[in-house]
Amino acid sequence: MSNNLQPPTPTRQDMEIVAQDMKAFHGRFKLDRYGFDPQMPGHATEHKMIVRQEPRTAKQPGCGISLPLEVRQEIGLMLDEHQCALTVALHQYNKHHWLSEGAEGFISLHHLLEEHIEKTIKHIDDIGERVARLGMVPTAHPVAQHELSYIKCEPEGRYSIRDFLRNDLEHELKIQQMLRKTIERAHQLKDYGTVEVLEDILVEREDLGYHLYSVLEDDTLVRGMEHLISRSGNIAGDRPLPPNTPLQ
Repeated sequence: MSNNLQPPTPTRQDMEIVAQDMKAFHGRFKLDRYGFDPQMPGHATEHKMIVRQEPRTAKQPGCGISLPLEVRQEIGLMLDEHQCALTVALHQYNKHHWLSEGAEGFISLHHLLEEHIEKTIKHIDDIGERVARLGMVPTAHPVAQHELSYIKCEPEGRYSIRDFLRNDLEHELKIQQMLRKTIERAHQLKDYGTVEVLEDILVEREDLGYHLYSVLEDDTLVRGMEHLISRSGNIAGDRPLPPNTPLQ
Protein backbone atom coordinates (compact mmCIF):
# COMPACT_ATOMS: atom_id res chain seq x y z
CA MET A 1 0.00 0.00 0.00
CA SER A 2 2.82 2.37 0.81
CA ASN A 3 4.19 1.88 -2.72
CA ASN A 4 1.03 3.48 -4.10
CA LEU A 5 1.92 6.68 -2.27
CA GLN A 6 5.24 7.05 -4.06
CA PRO A 7 5.31 9.46 -7.03
CA PRO A 8 5.73 7.71 -10.40
CA THR A 9 9.19 7.72 -11.94
CA PRO A 10 9.32 10.28 -14.78
CA THR A 11 9.60 8.72 -18.22
CA ARG A 12 11.57 10.15 -21.14
CA GLN A 13 8.29 11.34 -22.64
CA ASP A 14 7.43 13.15 -19.39
CA MET A 15 10.79 14.89 -19.41
CA GLU A 16 10.37 15.92 -23.04
CA ILE A 17 6.99 17.49 -22.23
CA VAL A 18 8.50 19.41 -19.31
CA ALA A 19 11.41 20.58 -21.47
CA GLN A 20 8.96 21.76 -24.13
CA ASP A 21 6.92 23.67 -21.56
CA MET A 22 10.05 25.33 -20.20
CA LYS A 23 10.42 27.12 -23.52
CA ALA A 24 7.57 29.35 -22.36
CA PHE A 25 10.05 31.00 -19.99
CA HIS A 26 12.23 32.15 -22.89
CA GLY A 27 9.91 34.74 -24.38
CA ARG A 28 7.41 32.31 -25.92
CA PHE A 29 3.85 31.96 -24.70
CA LYS A 30 1.88 28.75 -25.07
CA LEU A 31 -0.97 30.54 -26.83
CA ASP A 32 -1.04 27.99 -29.62
CA ARG A 33 -1.89 25.26 -27.09
CA TYR A 34 -4.04 27.20 -24.62
CA GLY A 35 -6.66 29.40 -26.19
CA PHE A 36 -4.73 31.03 -29.02
CA ASP A 37 -6.95 33.34 -31.05
CA PRO A 38 -5.26 35.36 -33.82
CA GLN A 39 -8.05 37.94 -33.66
CA MET A 40 -7.50 38.75 -29.98
CA PRO A 41 -5.47 41.89 -29.15
CA GLY A 42 -2.17 40.90 -27.60
CA HIS A 43 -1.98 37.56 -29.43
CA ALA A 44 -1.37 38.22 -33.13
CA THR A 45 -3.63 40.89 -34.52
CA GLU A 46 -3.58 43.54 -37.22
CA HIS A 47 -5.99 45.69 -35.24
CA LYS A 48 -4.80 49.28 -35.34
CA MET A 49 -5.38 51.10 -32.07
CA ILE A 50 -5.90 54.85 -31.92
CA VAL A 51 -3.07 56.38 -29.88
CA ARG A 52 -4.48 59.31 -27.94
CA GLN A 53 -1.44 59.88 -25.71
CA GLU A 54 2.09 58.50 -25.69
CA PRO A 55 3.31 56.79 -22.49
CA ARG A 56 5.14 58.88 -19.88
CA THR A 57 3.91 62.16 -21.32
CA ALA A 58 1.57 64.80 -19.86
CA LYS A 59 -1.51 66.23 -21.55
CA GLN A 60 -0.55 69.44 -23.29
CA PRO A 61 -3.81 71.46 -22.93
CA GLY A 62 -4.23 70.63 -19.24
CA CYS A 63 -6.18 68.33 -16.97
CA GLY A 64 -8.20 70.57 -14.65
CA ILE A 65 -5.39 70.88 -12.09
CA SER A 66 -3.71 74.30 -11.99
CA LEU A 67 -0.11 73.14 -12.13
CA PRO A 68 2.29 73.91 -14.98
CA LEU A 69 2.88 71.22 -17.59
CA GLU A 70 6.50 70.77 -16.49
CA VAL A 71 5.45 70.19 -12.88
CA ARG A 72 2.75 67.72 -13.80
CA GLN A 73 5.17 65.80 -16.01
CA GLU A 74 7.98 65.68 -13.43
CA ILE A 75 5.77 64.65 -10.53
CA GLY A 76 3.75 62.29 -12.71
CA LEU A 77 6.88 60.39 -13.74
CA MET A 78 8.02 60.10 -10.12
CA LEU A 79 4.58 58.87 -9.05
CA ASP A 80 4.51 56.35 -11.89
CA GLU A 81 7.76 54.84 -10.64
CA HIS A 82 6.19 54.49 -7.17
CA GLN A 83 3.20 52.77 -8.74
CA CYS A 84 5.52 50.38 -10.58
CA ALA A 85 7.56 49.67 -7.43
CA LEU A 86 4.44 48.96 -5.40
CA THR A 87 3.23 46.57 -8.10
CA VAL A 88 6.53 44.68 -7.87
CA ALA A 89 6.15 44.59 -4.08
CA LEU A 90 2.59 43.29 -4.51
CA HIS A 91 3.73 40.39 -6.69
CA GLN A 92 6.37 39.43 -4.14
CA TYR A 93 3.92 39.70 -1.24
CA ASN A 94 1.53 37.42 -3.14
CA LYS A 95 4.24 34.80 -3.54
CA HIS A 96 5.19 34.91 0.14
CA HIS A 97 1.52 34.81 1.15
CA TRP A 98 1.02 31.65 -0.91
CA LEU A 99 4.16 29.99 0.47
CA SER A 100 3.69 30.79 4.18
CA GLU A 101 4.58 27.75 6.30
CA GLY A 102 5.80 26.72 9.72
CA ALA A 103 4.50 26.94 13.28
CA GLU A 104 4.63 30.73 13.35
CA GLY A 105 4.10 31.37 9.68
CA PHE A 106 1.25 29.34 8.28
CA ILE A 107 -1.54 31.18 10.10
CA SER A 108 -0.16 34.39 11.60
CA LEU A 109 2.14 35.39 8.72
CA HIS A 110 -0.47 34.30 6.19
CA HIS A 111 -2.88 36.86 7.66
CA LEU A 112 -0.17 39.49 8.15
CA LEU A 113 0.87 39.32 4.50
CA GLU A 114 -2.78 39.39 3.46
CA GLU A 115 -3.05 42.78 5.18
CA HIS A 116 0.11 43.95 3.39
CA ILE A 117 -1.37 42.86 0.07
CA GLU A 118 -4.62 44.75 0.69
CA LYS A 119 -2.76 47.93 1.71
CA THR A 120 -0.46 47.70 -1.30
CA ILE A 121 -3.38 47.31 -3.71
CA LYS A 122 -4.95 50.43 -2.21
CA HIS A 123 -1.71 52.42 -2.49
CA ILE A 124 -1.23 51.38 -6.12
CA ASP A 125 -4.73 52.61 -6.86
CA ASP A 126 -4.24 55.89 -4.97
CA ILE A 127 -1.03 56.70 -6.83
CA GLY A 128 -2.33 55.50 -10.20
CA GLU A 129 -5.34 57.78 -9.77
CA ARG A 130 -3.06 60.72 -8.97
CA VAL A 131 -0.92 60.02 -12.05
CA ALA A 132 -4.05 60.09 -14.21
CA ARG A 133 -5.32 63.28 -12.55
CA LEU A 134 -2.05 65.00 -13.41
CA GLY A 135 -2.72 64.17 -17.06
CA MET A 136 -0.26 61.29 -17.32
CA VAL A 137 -0.68 57.64 -18.35
CA PRO A 138 0.10 55.16 -15.54
CA THR A 139 2.37 52.34 -16.71
CA ALA A 140 0.44 49.04 -16.76
CA HIS A 141 2.49 46.52 -18.74
CA PRO A 142 4.13 44.14 -16.21
CA VAL A 143 7.48 44.07 -18.04
CA ALA A 144 7.61 47.87 -18.27
CA GLN A 145 6.59 48.13 -14.61
CA HIS A 146 9.48 45.94 -13.50
CA GLU A 147 11.92 47.92 -15.68
CA LEU A 148 10.77 51.26 -14.26
CA SER A 149 10.57 50.06 -10.66
CA TYR A 150 13.37 51.02 -8.25
CA ILE A 151 12.91 47.66 -6.49
CA LYS A 152 13.16 44.29 -8.20
CA CYS A 153 11.53 40.90 -7.63
CA GLU A 154 13.59 38.28 -5.83
CA PRO A 155 14.74 35.30 -7.96
CA GLU A 156 12.16 32.58 -8.52
CA GLY A 157 12.08 29.71 -6.04
CA ARG A 158 11.19 28.89 -2.43
CA TYR A 159 13.43 30.37 0.25
CA SER A 160 13.21 30.44 4.03
CA ILE A 161 10.44 32.48 5.62
CA ARG A 162 13.03 34.77 7.18
CA ASP A 163 14.58 35.34 3.74
CA PHE A 164 11.14 36.14 2.32
CA LEU A 165 10.36 38.67 5.04
CA ARG A 166 13.83 40.20 4.94
CA ASN A 167 13.43 40.80 1.20
CA ASP A 168 10.02 42.37 1.84
CA LEU A 169 11.46 44.61 4.55
CA GLU A 170 14.23 45.79 2.22
CA HIS A 171 11.54 46.71 -0.31
CA GLU A 172 9.57 48.63 2.29
CA LEU A 173 12.60 50.62 3.46
CA LYS A 174 13.46 51.58 -0.12
CA ILE A 175 9.86 52.56 -0.87
CA GLN A 176 9.79 54.78 2.22
CA GLN A 177 13.00 56.52 1.20
CA MET A 178 11.77 57.18 -2.33
CA LEU A 179 8.37 58.42 -1.11
CA ARG A 180 10.09 60.97 1.13
CA LYS A 181 12.11 62.28 -1.83
CA THR A 182 8.98 62.77 -3.91
CA ILE A 183 7.15 64.43 -1.01
CA GLU A 184 10.05 66.85 -0.58
CA ARG A 185 10.10 67.63 -4.31
CA ALA A 186 6.32 68.06 -4.44
CA HIS A 187 6.59 70.58 -1.60
CA GLN A 188 9.19 72.52 -3.58
CA LEU A 189 6.90 72.58 -6.63
CA LYS A 190 3.81 73.46 -4.53
CA ASP A 191 2.01 70.27 -5.59
CA TYR A 192 0.26 69.92 -2.27
CA GLY A 193 -2.31 67.46 -3.61
CA THR A 194 0.44 64.95 -4.30
CA VAL A 195 1.99 65.72 -0.91
CA GLU A 196 -1.25 64.78 0.86
CA VAL A 197 -1.65 61.55 -1.13
CA LEU A 198 1.93 60.43 -0.50
CA GLU A 199 2.09 61.44 3.16
CA ASP A 200 -0.87 59.20 3.95
CA ILE A 201 0.74 56.35 2.02
CA LEU A 202 4.12 56.89 3.68
CA VAL A 203 2.66 56.56 7.19
CA GLU A 204 1.02 53.27 6.24
CA ARG A 205 4.16 51.93 4.50
CA GLU A 206 6.15 52.74 7.64
CA ASP A 207 3.61 50.73 9.60
CA LEU A 208 4.01 47.78 7.23
CA GLY A 209 7.78 47.99 7.55
CA TYR A 210 7.45 48.04 11.33
CA HIS A 211 5.33 44.87 11.16
CA LEU A 212 8.02 43.05 9.19
CA TYR A 213 10.84 44.31 11.40
CA SER A 214 8.98 43.18 14.51
CA VAL A 215 8.37 39.70 13.10
CA LEU A 216 12.07 39.40 12.26
CA GLU A 217 13.16 40.39 15.79
CA ASP A 218 15.34 37.89 17.62
CA ASP A 219 12.85 36.69 20.25
CA THR A 220 10.18 34.10 19.40
CA LEU A 221 7.78 32.06 21.50
CA VAL A 222 8.48 28.85 19.62
CA ARG A 223 12.22 29.02 20.13
CA GLY A 224 11.73 30.25 23.70
CA MET A 225 9.65 27.20 24.70
CA GLU A 226 12.10 24.86 22.97
CA HIS A 227 14.92 26.52 24.89
CA LEU A 228 13.10 25.81 28.18
CA ILE A 229 12.05 22.20 27.66
CA SER A 230 14.55 20.59 25.27
CA ARG A 231 17.01 18.06 26.61
CA SER A 232 19.96 20.03 25.30
CA GLY A 233 20.34 23.41 26.93
CA ASN A 234 17.48 22.81 29.37
CA ILE A 235 17.92 25.77 31.69
CA ALA A 236 14.98 24.64 33.83
CA GLY A 237 16.72 21.37 34.74
CA ASP A 238 15.02 18.57 36.65
CA ARG A 239 12.34 19.28 39.27
CA PRO A 240 12.18 20.45 41.94
CA LEU A 241 13.49 23.89 41.05
CA PRO A 242 15.12 26.19 43.61
CA PRO A 243 12.40 28.30 45.29
CA ASN A 244 14.00 31.57 44.18
CA THR A 245 14.14 30.74 40.44
CA PRO A 246 12.12 33.03 38.16
CA LEU A 247 10.84 29.94 36.35
CA GLN A 248 8.77 28.80 39.40
